[in-house]
Amino acid sequence: MSQQQATPVGDISGPAKDGGSGAADAAARAAKAGAGEKQPASVRVVLFALMIAMLLAMLDNMIVGTAMPTIVGELGGLDHLSWVVTAYTLATAASTPIWGKLGDLYGRKGIFLTSIVIFLIGSALSGMAQDMGQLIGFRVVQGLGAGGLMVGVMAIIGDLIPPRERGKYQGMMAGVMAVAMIGGPLVGGTITDHLGWRWSFYINLPLGAVALFMITAVLHLPKKRSQARIDYVGAILLTVGITALVLITTWGGTEYDWLSGQIIGLGAVGVAAIAGFVLVERKVAEPVLPLHIFGNRNFSLITVIGFLVGFVMFGSMTFLPLFQQIVQGASATNSGLLLLPLLLGMMAVSLVAGRITTSTGKYKAFVVIGGGLLVVGLALLSLMDVGTTRFVSSVYMVVLGAGMGFLMQTTMLIAQNSVEMKDMGVGSSSATLFRTIGGSFGVAIFGAIFTNHVQSAMTERMGKAGAAMPTAQMDPKGLEKLPAAMKDAYMHAVAGGTHQVFVWGALISVIGFATAWFLKEVPLRGGPAPKPVAE
Repeated sequence: MSQQQATPVGDISGPAKDGGSGAADAAARAAKAGAGEKQPASVRVVLFALMIAMLLAMLDNMIVGTAMPTIVGELGGLDHLSWVVTAYTLATAASTPIWGKLGDLYGRKGIFLTSIVIFLIGSALSGMAQDMGQLIGFRVVQGLGAGGLMVGVMAIIGDLIPPRERGKYQGMMAGVMAVAMIGGPLVGGTITDHLGWRWSFYINLPLGAVALFMITAVLHLPKKRSQARIDYVGAILLTVGITALVLITTWGGTEYDWLSGQIIGLGAVGVAAIAGFVLVERKVAEPVLPLHIFGNRNFSLITVIGFLVGFVMFGSMTFLPLFQQIVQGASATNSGLLLLPLLLGMMAVSLVAGRITTSTGKYKAFVVIGGGLLVVGLALLSLMDVGTTRFVSSVYMVVLGAGMGFLMQTTMLIAQNSVEMKDMGVGSSSATLFRTIGGSFGVAIFGAIFTNHVQSAMTERMGKAGAAMPTAQMDPKGLEKLPAAMKDAYMHAVAGGTHQVFVWGALISVIGFATAWFLKEVPLRGGPAPKPVAE
């Protein structure tokens, strides 16, 4: 066993057939570990490094968001503040499918290390920015690298660990998400207060360096030298389409009216780009996003479910802290802690579901149960009003978190199990992309529903004074300065707005719950070999 522990992960002794035998060897070792052997130490080291990279991808916006007021105070450019986040989100979403395809063509390890390096270069440059224009440009560089971090983590795990054994690690990945959601605002505030906002970016450098060193030293996957031409036309069309969709969700209802010429024009550009992309992908020899993967029933269904999970998850997690701060009077300083019941529920259920999936090979029931709990959790949250206690809202959040725990990693597991090993990168990137786009639409649409209700409620309760109130800029400190009647009206308006958000979230989640029933229980790769039938 000691010799096995010294073997680099994915190392192979002969040429790789289709570039996948090294990954297959690693997967075989992981399967043996699941049958009773201890997991090789090198696999555990690589997983630790991958979790660091995953943490970088998830933590960045949450840390930077806390530093925004200080950044504006030093660099100016308040009018362009939103672009610090939008530029990063755009670059991340647009580059995600391209990183996945490059990993399939030229080898997972080199492409993943490249994405880390680009992310770290963008982080260093962002920390050195001297004005808002530079910061936005450097955030694009950082976002381009971030696009490869999450898909690289998922694809490498897909290469190393067969789906049947991957459930053991679902709790680990859910834990990373919990750390990012809770720790991001806390770390960001501490860094900004004691080291300055530039360290909100510089903090990525030592973490990224550790991940780089560990992956370079321990992970050895087969190198690929594909002779296929890169689908530049398809990549450009897909990038334009994704960019248009993200800008619609970012600008709609805020910068421009939903029916304005700008938003309608972006919609037309997006539809035309996606239509052109589909036509191109049908003809090229090596498409950037092979359409044949959507011919798999489970992959198409789980993509829809992933989109809806992103839609309701990011939407609900945007408005829950707002309700707790404005209506329940919670402190905004530790805003990450407000989501602790939801994240603990998600992490605990993900851990249990993963273990059961590994031992039984069954997963469909978890998607169905998760979809049902998502509906119930959002319906319960829609019952909250100005009299709801923090304990009651925490119980409701646990139910919602349990639903997410059943779905978050299981959807990726099914997506990866539904594609061939040679398409692991594009399968992982597609699942990640649709969840990201779903989240963008969820935040935008729920935001429009919330804002419209708050504005109409304030007008109804307070007349012209309520209509003139800058509701979008209200925070707990500003709320305390309002007259008692105005404060009470605003609290009721926010409670009503979140009620509307969660009602619509529950209704949309019903679609995901119904879709889950049509999944087929396809055996997971890497399971125990069938026992021979005695004659």
